[in-house]
Amino acid sequence: MTLPRSAGAPLVTAVHTAAAVLAVWGLGRTLWEGLAQPGTALAFGVLIAAGELLRRGPDRTTGPGERESAPLGAAGALAYALLGEAGGRPTAHGVAGTVSVVLAAVLVGLVPHLALGRAHARDHLARRVLTAGFAATCFQPLYHTGTLVQWGADGRLHPLLLVGLLVLTMLCDAVLAAALARARTGWPYGPLLRDELRALLGIGTAICATGVVISLTTAVAGLWALPVCALPLLLTQFAFRRFAAVRATYRQTIASLARATEIAGYTPPGHARRVAALSRAVGRELGLSEPDLDVLEYAALMHDIGQLSLLDPVPAGATAPLPPDEQRRIALLGGAVVRQTGAPAQVAVIVERQADPFRDQPVTARIVRTVNAYDDLARGTAGPGGPLRALERLRLSTAQDHEPRVVEALARVLAAGRVPGRAACGG
Repeated sequence: MTLPRSAGAPLVTAVHTAAAVLAVWGLGRTLWEGLAQPGTALAFGVLIAAGELLRRGPDRTTGPGERESAPLGAAGALAYALLGEAGGRPTAHGVAGTVSVVLAAVLVGLVPHLALGRAHARDHLARRVLTAGFAATCFQPLYHTGTLVQWGADGRLHPLLLVGLLVLTMLCDAVLAAALARARTGWPYGPLLRDELRALLGIGTAICATGVVISLTTAVAGLWALPVCALPLLLTQFAFRRFAAVRATYRQTIASLARATEIAGYTPPGHARRVAALSRAVGRELGLSEPDLDVLEYAALMHDIGQLSLLDPVPAGATAPLPPDEQRRIALLGGAVVRQTGAPAQVAVIVERQADPFRDQPVTARIVRTVNAYDDLARGTAGPGGPLRALERLRLSTAQDHEPRVVEALARVLAAGRVPGRAACGG
Protein backbone atom coordinates (compact mmCIF):
# COMPACT_ATOMS: atom_id res chain seq x y z
CA MET A 1 0.00 0.00 0.00
CA THR A 2 1.08 3.55 -0.66
CA LEU A 3 0.24 6.69 1.21
CA PRO A 4 -1.67 9.51 -0.50
CA ARG A 5 0.04 12.86 -0.19
CA SER A 6 -2.76 14.32 1.91
CA ALA A 7 -2.51 11.42 4.35
CA GLY A 8 1.13 12.29 5.06
CA ALA A 9 0.34 15.84 6.18
CA PRO A 10 -0.10 14.91 9.88
CA LEU A 11 3.36 13.34 9.99
CA VAL A 12 5.00 16.37 8.39
CA THR A 13 3.12 18.64 10.78
CA ALA A 14 4.18 16.53 13.76
CA VAL A 15 7.86 16.64 12.77
CA HIS A 16 7.77 20.39 12.18
CA THR A 17 5.93 20.93 15.46
CA ALA A 18 8.47 18.86 17.41
CA ALA A 19 11.33 20.83 15.85
CA ALA A 20 9.56 24.13 16.58
CA VAL A 21 8.97 23.20 20.23
CA LEU A 22 12.61 22.22 20.65
CA ALA A 23 13.76 25.42 18.93
CA VAL A 24 11.52 27.66 21.07
CA TRP A 25 12.71 25.93 24.23
CA GLY A 26 16.36 26.25 23.23
CA LEU A 27 16.07 29.90 22.24
CA GLY A 28 14.05 30.78 25.33
CA ARG A 29 16.48 29.17 27.71
CA THR A 30 19.48 30.67 25.92
CA LEU A 31 17.97 34.16 26.06
CA TRP A 32 17.17 33.70 29.75
CA GLU A 33 20.55 32.30 30.79
CA GLY A 34 22.70 33.96 28.15
CA LEU A 35 24.83 32.41 25.43
CA ALA A 36 27.73 30.47 26.94
CA GLN A 37 31.15 31.14 25.41
CA PRO A 38 30.03 33.40 22.53
CA GLY A 39 33.34 33.04 20.70
CA THR A 40 33.02 29.28 20.42
CA ALA A 41 29.35 29.58 19.49
CA LEU A 42 30.16 32.14 16.79
CA ALA A 43 32.96 30.03 15.31
CA PHE A 44 30.79 26.93 15.03
CA GLY A 45 27.84 29.01 13.83
CA VAL A 46 29.93 30.42 11.00
CA LEU A 47 31.12 26.92 10.08
CA ILE A 48 27.57 25.55 10.01
CA ALA A 49 26.19 28.56 8.11
CA ALA A 50 28.99 28.34 5.53
CA GLY A 51 28.22 24.68 4.97
CA GLU A 52 24.51 25.45 4.53
CA LEU A 53 25.17 28.35 2.16
CA LEU A 54 27.30 26.08 -0.01
CA ARG A 55 24.64 23.39 -0.07
CA ARG A 56 23.21 22.18 -3.32
CA GLY A 57 19.45 22.24 -3.76
CA PRO A 58 17.41 19.08 -4.34
CA ASP A 59 17.52 17.75 -7.88
CA ARG A 60 16.82 14.57 -9.75
CA THR A 61 20.07 13.07 -8.52
CA THR A 62 19.20 13.38 -4.83
CA GLY A 63 15.99 11.55 -4.78
CA PRO A 64 12.93 12.15 -2.66
CA GLY A 65 14.66 11.83 0.63
CA GLU A 66 17.18 14.45 -0.42
CA ARG A 67 20.59 12.95 0.30
CA GLU A 68 22.70 15.10 2.59
CA SER A 69 23.23 18.26 0.55
CA ALA A 70 25.23 20.18 3.18
CA PRO A 71 27.72 17.71 4.69
CA LEU A 72 29.91 20.44 6.15
CA GLY A 73 26.93 21.99 7.93
CA ALA A 74 25.88 18.59 9.25
CA ALA A 75 29.37 17.77 10.53
CA GLY A 76 29.71 21.17 12.19
CA ALA A 77 26.32 20.87 13.92
CA LEU A 78 27.08 17.39 15.22
CA ALA A 79 30.59 18.37 16.34
CA TYR A 80 29.18 21.28 18.34
CA ALA A 81 26.58 18.97 19.89
CA LEU A 82 29.37 16.62 21.03
CA LEU A 83 31.84 19.31 22.12
CA GLY A 84 32.86 19.02 25.76
CA GLU A 85 36.01 21.15 25.78
CA ALA A 86 37.56 23.88 23.65
CA GLY A 87 41.30 24.50 23.96
CA GLY A 88 41.44 22.45 27.15
CA ARG A 89 38.66 24.39 28.91
CA PRO A 90 35.22 22.87 29.52
CA THR A 91 32.34 24.21 27.44
CA ALA A 92 28.97 25.14 28.91
CA HIS A 93 26.59 25.57 25.96
CA GLY A 94 24.60 22.44 26.77
CA VAL A 95 21.56 21.22 24.82
CA ALA A 96 19.81 24.61 24.69
CA GLY A 97 22.88 26.40 23.39
CA THR A 98 23.46 23.72 20.79
CA VAL A 99 19.91 23.99 19.47
CA SER A 100 20.05 27.80 19.40
CA VAL A 101 23.35 28.02 17.52
CA VAL A 102 22.39 25.30 15.03
CA LEU A 103 18.98 26.89 14.43
CA ALA A 104 20.43 30.35 13.81
CA ALA A 105 23.20 29.07 11.53
CA VAL A 106 20.94 26.84 9.44
CA LEU A 107 18.40 29.65 9.08
CA VAL A 108 21.14 31.87 7.64
CA GLY A 109 22.02 29.19 5.10
CA LEU A 110 18.40 28.50 4.19
CA VAL A 111 17.28 32.10 3.72
CA PRO A 112 17.10 31.85 -0.11
CA HIS A 113 15.15 28.58 0.01
CA LEU A 114 12.79 29.69 2.78
CA ALA A 115 12.11 32.95 0.95
CA LEU A 116 10.95 30.93 -2.06
CA GLY A 117 8.62 28.87 0.13
CA ARG A 118 10.25 25.53 -0.69
CA ALA A 119 8.91 22.70 1.44
CA HIS A 120 12.23 20.83 1.42
CA ALA A 121 13.85 23.78 3.22
CA ARG A 122 11.44 23.46 6.15
CA ASP A 123 12.02 19.70 6.28
CA HIS A 124 15.77 20.23 6.21
CA LEU A 125 15.61 22.77 9.02
CA ALA A 126 13.44 20.48 11.15
CA ARG A 127 15.77 17.53 10.61
CA ARG A 128 18.88 19.55 11.46
CA VAL A 129 17.37 20.93 14.69
CA LEU A 130 16.06 17.53 15.81
CA THR A 131 19.27 15.62 15.05
CA ALA A 132 21.49 18.22 16.71
CA GLY A 133 19.18 18.29 19.73
CA PHE A 134 19.20 14.49 19.91
CA ALA A 135 23.01 14.26 19.77
CA ALA A 136 23.42 17.02 22.36
CA THR A 137 20.88 15.40 24.69
CA CYS A 138 22.75 12.11 24.51
CA PHE A 139 26.14 13.68 25.22
CA GLN A 140 26.10 17.03 27.03
CA PRO A 141 24.40 16.04 30.33
CA LEU A 142 26.43 12.84 30.66
CA TYR A 143 29.73 14.58 29.93
CA HIS A 144 29.34 17.59 32.21
CA THR A 145 27.98 15.60 35.15
CA GLY A 146 30.93 13.23 35.07
CA THR A 147 28.74 10.24 34.25
CA LEU A 148 30.94 9.27 31.30
CA VAL A 149 33.97 9.14 33.60
CA GLN A 150 32.08 6.90 36.01
CA TRP A 151 31.19 4.62 33.12
CA GLY A 152 34.79 4.52 31.96
CA ALA A 153 33.86 6.17 28.66
CA ASP A 154 36.72 8.66 28.75
CA GLY A 155 40.31 8.54 27.57
CA ARG A 156 40.78 6.05 24.76
CA LEU A 157 37.10 5.10 24.78
CA HIS A 158 35.96 8.68 24.27
CA PRO A 159 36.44 8.71 20.44
CA LEU A 160 34.56 5.41 20.20
CA LEU A 161 31.72 6.91 22.20
CA LEU A 162 31.55 9.91 19.88
CA VAL A 163 31.53 7.65 16.81
CA GLY A 164 28.77 5.53 18.29
CA LEU A 165 26.63 8.57 19.12
CA LEU A 166 27.12 10.04 15.67
CA VAL A 167 26.22 6.77 13.95
CA LEU A 168 23.09 6.52 16.08
CA THR A 169 22.20 10.13 15.26
CA MET A 170 22.68 9.60 11.53
CA LEU A 171 20.53 6.47 11.64
CA CYS A 172 17.76 8.42 13.34
CA ASP A 173 18.09 11.15 10.73
CA ALA A 174 17.83 8.56 7.93
CA VAL A 175 14.63 7.18 9.46
CA LEU A 176 13.23 10.69 9.76
CA ALA A 177 14.23 11.64 6.20
CA ALA A 178 12.59 8.54 4.76
CA ALA A 179 9.43 9.18 6.77
CA LEU A 180 9.20 12.76 5.53
CA ALA A 181 9.79 11.64 1.94
CA ARG A 182 7.02 9.04 2.24
CA ALA A 183 4.66 11.60 3.77
CA ARG A 184 5.25 14.06 0.94
CA THR A 185 5.33 11.64 -2.00
CA GLY A 186 3.39 8.56 -0.90
CA TRP A 187 6.19 6.29 -2.16
CA PRO A 188 6.85 3.03 -0.27
CA TYR A 189 8.76 3.57 2.97
CA GLY A 190 11.01 0.51 2.75
CA PRO A 191 12.87 1.49 -0.45
CA LEU A 192 13.15 5.09 0.74
CA LEU A 193 14.75 4.00 4.01
CA ARG A 194 17.02 1.58 2.18
CA ASP A 195 18.29 4.38 -0.07
CA GLU A 196 18.87 6.64 2.92
CA LEU A 197 20.83 3.93 4.74
CA ARG A 198 22.87 3.20 1.62
CA ALA A 199 23.77 6.88 1.42
CA LEU A 200 25.11 6.71 4.99
CA LEU A 201 27.87 4.39 3.81
CA GLY A 202 29.13 7.18 1.56
CA ILE A 203 28.72 10.77 2.65
CA GLY A 204 27.40 9.72 6.06
CA THR A 205 30.74 8.12 6.88
CA ALA A 206 32.58 11.31 5.96
CA ILE A 207 30.21 13.39 8.10
CA CYS A 208 30.68 11.16 11.15
CA ALA A 209 34.45 11.06 10.78
CA THR A 210 34.71 14.83 10.33
CA GLY A 211 32.38 15.51 13.24
CA VAL A 212 34.47 13.36 15.58
CA VAL A 213 37.76 14.88 14.39
CA ILE A 214 36.44 18.44 14.81
CA SER A 215 35.17 17.71 18.30
CA LEU A 216 38.35 16.00 19.50
CA THR A 217 40.78 18.43 17.85
CA THR A 218 38.95 21.52 19.05
CA ALA A 219 39.04 20.15 22.59
CA VAL A 220 42.83 20.16 22.47
CA ALA A 221 43.89 22.80 19.93
CA GLY A 222 41.01 25.24 20.24
CA LEU A 223 39.04 26.98 17.53
CA TRP A 224 42.02 27.13 15.16
CA ALA A 225 41.31 23.48 14.42
CA LEU A 226 37.96 24.26 12.76
CA PRO A 227 39.19 25.42 9.31
CA VAL A 228 41.87 22.72 9.18
CA CYS A 229 39.45 19.91 10.01
CA ALA A 230 36.68 21.29 7.80
CA LEU A 231 38.81 21.65 4.67
CA PRO A 232 38.74 17.96 3.57
CA LEU A 233 34.95 17.76 3.87
CA LEU A 234 34.59 21.10 2.11
CA LEU A 235 36.59 19.74 -0.83
CA THR A 236 34.42 16.63 -0.74
CA GLN A 237 31.33 18.81 -0.87
CA PHE A 238 32.61 20.61 -3.96
CA ALA A 239 33.42 17.23 -5.52
CA PHE A 240 29.85 16.07 -4.89
CA ARG A 241 28.53 19.23 -6.54
CA ARG A 242 30.67 18.63 -9.61
CA PHE A 243 29.55 15.02 -9.72
CA ALA A 244 25.90 16.12 -9.52
CA ALA A 245 26.51 18.60 -12.35
CA VAL A 246 28.07 15.88 -14.50
CA ARG A 247 25.11 13.59 -13.86
CA ALA A 248 22.66 16.35 -14.76
CA THR A 249 24.55 17.05 -17.99
CA TYR A 250 24.60 13.34 -18.84
CA ARG A 251 20.84 13.09 -18.25
CA GLN A 252 20.26 16.07 -20.53
CA THR A 253 22.44 14.46 -23.20
CA ILE A 254 20.43 11.24 -23.04
CA ALA A 255 17.17 13.21 -23.21
CA SER A 256 18.41 15.11 -26.26
CA LEU A 257 19.42 11.88 -27.96
CA ALA A 258 16.00 10.41 -27.22
CA ARG A 259 14.37 13.33 -29.04
CA ALA A 260 16.00 12.18 -32.29
CA THR A 261 13.08 9.84 -32.97
CA GLU A 262 10.61 12.68 -32.38
CA ILE A 263 12.48 15.13 -34.61
CA ALA A 264 12.67 12.50 -37.36
CA GLY A 265 8.93 11.87 -37.07
CA TYR A 266 9.18 8.29 -35.85
CA THR A 267 7.50 8.86 -32.47
CA PRO A 268 4.98 11.44 -31.21
CA PRO A 269 6.31 14.56 -29.45
CA GLY A 270 6.97 14.06 -25.76
CA HIS A 271 6.50 10.28 -25.88
CA ALA A 272 9.96 9.38 -24.56
CA ARG A 273 9.75 11.91 -21.70
CA ARG A 274 6.30 10.70 -20.67
CA VAL A 275 7.40 7.06 -20.69
CA ALA A 276 10.55 7.90 -18.71
CA ALA A 277 8.70 9.88 -16.02
CA LEU A 278 5.98 7.28 -15.62
CA SER A 279 8.44 4.36 -15.69
CA ARG A 280 10.46 5.93 -12.88
CA ALA A 281 7.31 6.41 -10.81
CA VAL A 282 6.23 2.80 -11.38
CA GLY A 283 9.73 1.56 -10.56
CA ARG A 284 9.67 3.44 -7.28
CA GLU A 285 6.24 2.03 -6.53
CA LEU A 286 7.72 -1.45 -7.00
CA GLY A 287 10.59 -0.68 -4.62
CA LEU A 288 13.52 -0.26 -7.01
CA SER A 289 16.63 1.45 -5.64
CA GLU A 290 17.89 4.82 -6.85
CA PRO A 291 20.60 3.32 -9.13
CA ASP A 292 18.04 1.00 -10.71
CA LEU A 293 15.66 3.92 -11.17
CA ASP A 294 18.34 5.87 -13.03
CA VAL A 295 18.99 2.92 -15.34
CA LEU A 296 15.25 2.51 -15.85
CA GLU A 297 14.84 6.18 -16.74
CA TYR A 298 17.70 6.13 -19.28
CA ALA A 299 16.29 3.00 -20.92
CA ALA A 300 12.80 4.48 -21.07
CA LEU A 301 14.14 7.62 -22.73
CA MET A 302 15.90 5.61 -25.44
CA HIS A 303 13.56 2.63 -25.82
CA ASP A 304 12.48 3.73 -29.33
CA ILE A 305 15.92 4.70 -30.64
CA GLY A 306 16.01 1.55 -32.82
CA GLN A 307 13.14 2.88 -34.93
CA LEU A 308 15.63 5.14 -36.69
CA SER A 309 16.61 2.04 -38.69
CA LEU A 310 13.17 1.90 -40.33
CA LEU A 311 12.78 3.27 -43.86
CA ASP A 312 9.24 4.42 -43.12
CA PRO A 313 7.92 5.34 -39.66
CA VAL A 314 5.25 3.09 -38.21
CA PRO A 315 1.93 4.80 -37.43
CA ALA A 316 2.19 6.81 -34.19
CA GLY A 317 5.50 5.10 -33.44
CA ALA A 318 3.73 1.98 -32.06
CA THR A 319 5.74 -1.14 -32.93
CA ALA A 320 3.32 -3.61 -31.31
CA PRO A 321 1.49 -4.39 -34.61
CA LEU A 322 4.79 -5.28 -36.35
CA PRO A 323 5.84 -8.94 -36.77
CA PRO A 324 7.82 -10.34 -33.80
CA ASP A 325 11.00 -10.68 -35.85
CA GLU A 326 10.82 -7.03 -36.88
CA GLN A 327 10.19 -5.93 -33.30
CA ARG A 328 13.20 -7.93 -32.15
CA ARG A 329 15.40 -6.46 -34.91
CA ILE A 330 14.43 -2.90 -33.91
CA ALA A 331 15.10 -3.66 -30.26
CA LEU A 332 18.54 -5.12 -30.97
CA LEU A 333 19.47 -2.15 -33.16
CA GLY A 334 18.32 0.18 -30.41
CA GLY A 335 20.50 -1.64 -27.90
CA ALA A 336 23.49 -1.34 -30.23
CA VAL A 337 22.96 2.42 -30.48
CA VAL A 338 22.68 2.72 -26.69
CA ARG A 339 25.97 0.87 -26.23
CA GLN A 340 27.68 3.50 -28.40
CA THR A 341 26.50 6.31 -26.10
CA GLY A 342 28.53 5.10 -23.13
CA ALA A 343 25.39 4.42 -21.10
CA PRO A 344 25.53 1.60 -18.53
CA ALA A 345 25.28 -1.87 -20.04
CA GLN A 346 22.01 -2.49 -18.15
CA VAL A 347 20.37 0.27 -20.18
CA ALA A 348 21.22 -1.44 -23.45
CA VAL A 349 19.96 -4.78 -22.11
CA ILE A 350 16.59 -3.27 -21.24
CA VAL A 351 16.25 -1.75 -24.71
CA GLU A 352 17.35 -4.96 -26.43
CA ARG A 353 14.85 -7.12 -24.55
CA GLN A 354 11.74 -5.03 -25.21
CA ALA A 355 10.52 -7.57 -27.79
CA ASP A 356 11.07 -10.63 -25.53
CA PRO A 357 8.16 -12.31 -23.72
CA PHE A 358 7.65 -10.43 -20.45
CA ARG A 359 8.36 -13.55 -18.37
CA ASP A 360 11.89 -13.59 -19.81
CA GLN A 361 12.53 -9.90 -19.17
CA PRO A 362 14.07 -8.24 -16.11
CA VAL A 363 11.59 -6.19 -14.11
CA THR A 364 12.96 -2.92 -15.51
CA ALA A 365 12.27 -4.06 -19.08
CA ARG A 366 8.77 -5.13 -18.06
CA ILE A 367 8.11 -1.68 -16.67
CA VAL A 368 9.22 0.09 -19.86
CA ARG A 369 7.19 -2.34 -21.98
CA THR A 370 3.99 -1.77 -19.99
CA VAL A 371 4.36 2.00 -19.63
CA ASN A 372 5.17 2.36 -23.32
CA ALA A 373 2.04 0.39 -24.21
CA TYR A 374 -0.04 2.50 -21.83
CA ASP A 375 1.16 5.76 -23.36
CA ASP A 376 0.40 4.49 -26.87
CA LEU A 377 -3.08 3.32 -25.84
CA ALA A 378 -3.95 6.40 -23.80
CA ARG A 379 -2.87 8.70 -26.60
CA GLY A 380 -4.85 6.76 -29.18
CA THR A 381 -8.04 6.55 -27.10
CA ALA A 382 -10.24 9.62 -27.43
CA GLY A 383 -12.39 11.05 -24.67
CA PRO A 384 -11.92 11.78 -20.95
CA GLY A 385 -12.03 8.07 -20.12
CA GLY A 386 -9.12 7.23 -22.41
CA PRO A 387 -6.57 6.54 -19.63
CA LEU A 388 -8.99 4.24 -17.84
CA ARG A 389 -9.79 2.30 -21.00
CA ALA A 390 -6.08 2.04 -21.79
CA LEU A 391 -5.40 0.66 -18.33
CA GLU A 392 -8.21 -1.84 -18.68
CA ARG A 393 -6.78 -3.08 -21.98
CA LEU A 394 -3.45 -3.63 -20.26
CA ARG A 395 -5.15 -5.66 -17.54
CA LEU A 396 -6.78 -7.82 -20.19
CA SER A 397 -3.33 -8.48 -21.68
CA THR A 398 -1.61 -9.65 -18.50
CA ALA A 399 -1.82 -13.30 -19.55
CA GLN A 400 0.65 -12.84 -22.40
CA ASP A 401 2.05 -9.34 -22.81
CA HIS A 402 2.30 -7.61 -19.42
CA GLU A 403 3.14 -8.64 -15.87
CA PRO A 404 0.11 -8.14 -13.59
CA ARG A 405 2.27 -6.72 -10.78
CA VAL A 406 3.61 -3.99 -13.06
CA VAL A 407 0.15 -3.14 -14.41
CA GLU A 408 -1.27 -2.78 -10.90
CA ALA A 409 1.69 -0.63 -9.84
CA LEU A 410 0.99 1.57 -12.85
CA ALA A 411 -2.67 1.80 -11.81
CA ARG A 412 -1.72 2.91 -8.30
CA VAL A 413 0.68 5.56 -9.60
CA LEU A 414 -1.96 6.94 -11.96
CA ALA A 415 -4.64 6.88 -9.27
CA ALA A 416 -2.40 8.79 -6.85
CA GLY A 417 -1.33 11.30 -9.51
CA ARG A 418 2.35 10.99 -8.63
CA VAL A 419 3.70 11.80 -12.10
CA PRO A 420 4.21 15.54 -12.79
CA GLY A 421 2.38 16.77 -15.84
CA ARG A 422 0.06 13.78 -16.08
CA ALA A 423 -3.59 13.64 -15.15
CA ALA A 424 -4.51 11.17 -12.47
CA CYS A 425 -7.04 8.50 -13.23
CA GLY A 426 -8.71 5.87 -11.19
CA GLY A 427 -7.48 2.33 -10.96
